[in-house]
Amino acid sequence: MPKQNLFKKAAVFTDIHFGLKSNSIVHNTDCNNFIDWFIDVAKEEGCETCLFLGDYHHNRSSMNILTLNYIMIGLEKLNNAFEKVYFLPGNHDLYYKDRRDIHNAVWAKHLTNVTIIDDWFKEGDVTIVPWMLGDDHKKIKKIKTKYVFGHFELPHFFMNAMITMPEHGELRREDFDQGIEHVFSGHFHKRQTYRNISYIGNAFPHNYSDAGDDERGCMILEWGKPQKYFNWLECPKYRNLGLRELLDDADNLLKPNMHIRVTIDIPISYEEANFIKETFVEQYKLREITLLPQKDNHEFGDATEMSYESVDQIVTSEILKIESDTYETQLLLKIYEDL
Repeated sequence: MPKQNLFKKAAVFTDIHFGLKSNSIVHNTDCNNFIDWFIDVAKEEGCETCLFLGDYHHNRSSMNILTLNYIMIGLEKLNNAFEKVYFLPGNHDLYYKDRRDIHNAVWAKHLTNVTIIDDWFKEGDVTIVPWMLGDDHKKIKKIKTKYVFGHFELPHFFMNAMITMPEHGELRREDFDQGIEHVFSGHFHKRQTYRNISYIGNAFPHNYSDAGDDERGCMILEWGKPQKYFNWLECPKYRNLGLRELLDDADNLLKPNMHIRVTIDIPISYEEANFIKETFVEQYKLREITLLPQKDNHEFGDATEMSYESVDQIVTSEILKIESDTYETQLLLKIYEDL
């Protein structure tokens, strides 16, 4: 293999977000379970190199000690499993929004196989681009390497299953057209490709913005060959279902570790609703099940005593009602989802 190649075969993942959901132990455990699965896939595929494409942490301005313990365990596993780990801090890993010199992975420098990419990095026929600031976007057209890895915020890609990134007057998809064979990026959580640009998708579904989309896991890239994606089949999953649909086909629809929002589209009592929740959570090992009344329909008997909307639903609804020439509602919604 020519010496200029950064890797023979690389295992790549992104956007795991340790500390999400108020430093949830369940989520942090999911993160390390994912890393165990990721390492197993990498070993089976014969990968010697790991590339992480940003947002290892979720909270940029604080660090919970319990979360830090999970973080260290996960990164030490990666350090011990690969000859080289290229760790790219994402926007959630940086303390300042306009600087890259202070990030919450600096303590990882003691790990001998980990290289932290906090500045522009080029080796052989690979460029790794840090989180872009200021006029950094002007440098993209000058890149002439086979592969580019980064944590890009490109317009017209889906930020999640519902919302696309609008034009922002800086970095564009067309900037990568010349001199680059393929671009691989973290940041947007939905797996997607446009021409020579691929968002590889986050490690696993994190909330109801990912509902119904389980194409999450990792990417394997052998030098000079097409990328391959592997889905983590045991990942936590999110679903929006109707109650009639759920009752008709529960055995096929429900899997362990699922989060379920169920719209009540048939008349049931409060007692029946509670029975459904308790029975289904136990029988199918669900993480949670939330029953929501169908909008503009009040013929559900005692079910009207239940809470109609979650906080997330209320906030999302109010953001989408904003009519302003100053504020972009989709960006406000993305900011709220990232909190």
